[in-house]
Amino acid sequence: MLGGAAQGSFKVLDGGMAEFERHYELLYDFIREHRLDGLDLDVEEKMSLTGVIRLIDRLRSDFGRRFIITLAPVATALATRDPRANLSGFDYADLDAERGSEIAWYNAQFYCGWGDVRSPAGYLRLVMGDGNGGWDARKVVMGVVTNQGNGAGFVEMDVLAETLMGVTEWLGSGWGGVMGWEYFNAGPGGSESPWEWAEMVGGLLGSTREKGVGGVDGSTEVVQKEKNTDGMVDGDGEAVEKPAGFEYFTDSSDA
Repeated sequence: MLGGAAQGSFKVLDGGMAEFERHYELLYDFIREHRLDGLDLDVEEKMSLTGVIRLIDRLRSDFGRRFIITLAPVATALATRDPRANLSGFDYADLDAERGSEIAWYNAQFYCGWGDVRSPAGYLRLVMGDGNGGWDARKVVMGVVTNQGNGAGFVEMDVLAETLMGVTEWLGSGWGGVMGWEYFNAGPGGSESPWEWAEMVGGLLGSTREKGVGGVDGSTEVVQKEKNTDGMVDGDGEAVEKPAGFEYFTDSSDA
C-alpha cells in the first residue's frame, strides 16, 4: 500500500515531471527490490486526475500487465460525486471512465464515518445505485475494521456475518468480497492468531443464514479445533504449523 495517513506521498507524485521522476524512482526501486506483484494506491490527500492517471500509466508501463493496481477510496467517494465526501481530490467515476480497465478493484473503506457495515444497505446502494446505476460489484471490495483499536466503525463478527450473508443473498458470489484493516491484530484471535478472522470471513462469503460455511454459521460460532504437539489441526484433521511470530512497525515505530 502507498499513502494512507502518510501525507505527502502523492503530493510529490503530482507535481512537475522532474519532481515526479525523482520520487517515482524511489517507488520503482522499492517495488523491484521487494518483488511486489501489485500496489494499492490509498490516496488520502488532494491529487489531480491527471496525476493519478500518470502514476497508473507509469506503473503499468514499467511492471507489465500482470502487475495488480488497486485503489482504496472511502466508500462515500464511490457513492457520490460530492468532493466533501472524498479524500482523494479527483473524482473516482471520472478515473474509472478513463482507466477502469487498468484498475483491478477498489478497496472501499466502510469505516471511520465513511461507510457503515452494520447492515448490507450501504454496500448494496453503492453497487446497485439509486436508479442511476451503480458500481460493478465485482470490483468493489468491502473494507472493514478488524479490531476496535484500529479505527471507528468496528462491528462484532456476528453483525458482520449478517451483513455479508445479506449481500451474498442479493448478489450471490458475484461481488468483490472483504478487505480487513488490519491483519496483524484481527479479531477474534487478535495478534496471537489473526488468521482466524480471515478463516471466518472466508467461510461466510458465499454462505447464507440457512447454511454456514467454513465453521461459521449465522451466529458466528466457531468450530473448536483440537490441538496436538505438532501444531493446530485444520478442518480436515491435518496438522498445520502455526505461523511464526512477526514484528509490526508503523511510522511511529523506532525501527
